[in-house]
Amino acid sequence: MVSSPANPDPQSASPPAHGGEQAPRATGPAAGPAAGPAAGRERRYPPPEQFRGPVVARRGQVERSTTDQRLLDTRSPSGFVHGDPWRVMRIQSEFVEGFGLLAELPRAVTVFGSARISPDDPIYAQGLRLGAGLAEAGFAVITGGGPGVMEAVNRGAQEAGGLSVGLGIELPFEQRLNDWVDLGVSFRYFFVRKTMFVKYAEAFVILPGGVGTLDELFEALTLVQTGKVTRFPVVLIGSQYWSGLVEWLRSTVLSAGLIKESDLHILSITDDVDEAVRIIVRGTAGHAEPPRPEVPEP
Repeated sequence: MVSSPANPDPQSASPPAHGGEQAPRATGPAAGPAAGPAAGRERRYPPPEQFRGPVVARRGQVERSTTDQRLLDTRSPSGFVHGDPWRVMRIQSEFVEGFGLLAELPRAVTVFGSARISPDDPIYAQGLRLGAGLAEAGFAVITGGGPGVMEAVNRGAQEAGGLSVGLGIELPFEQRLNDWVDLGVSFRYFFVRKTMFVKYAEAFVILPGGVGTLDELFEALTLVQTGKVTRFPVVLIGSQYWSGLVEWLRSTVLSAGLIKESDLHILSITDDVDEAVRIIVRGTAGHAEPPRPEVPEP
């Protein structure tokens, strides 16, 4: 917290001169020209000043210790690890970890859906077929790494010989990456995880899901609508589940003039997993395979 200066009037006192006597106040031309509301008033000596990296602190903001001193002092309190500057470093490290892990992925598709779908649900079976179909079409799959639809898609891809990726998230309740993830990483921050879902995928497929799934769906629509990503197919599987939402967008949001007709064309809806894969293959045709670094032979 920024502290208030001990003396609210920066011009009320001058630092003592050597020997403990009060230093004379600088006046006249030698003190430099006066400016602003204080014009005509006598000028004081410069206030106490401290440089903390790029930060300049004066008067009551001057600290008695240096940054190095606080770093090396083992008796210092640990509360700083919960402050915003430290969080920035944590956020940066998560981006570095994600970029480093996923930079060499082959072409990939991100799939979203509910964690609450049980293995005996028909939607789980759709997830299995979707994961396998994407793997057979040459795509890695990226999911949130959890149970339900995510597990089904990871499992389908892994059993079909494809690369199965899971991006987990720290939650108030325990949730581990499912057993079908080949390559996984867990994040503290949703916005870092979302960046990875988009950056390393060429398309989104959304199966039935709840608030988290809807969040990712509308994030994808926003990115495509605003041109942040281009040629990015967004496929909804399950016409009965999604038709009410799409109809609301058309009858309410579009009718109010808040979106354009072309915004609805971003979405494709199907009940056929094979058709979903074909839409993605057509929609990503011409995308270049990510360049692979040359690794010297041992």
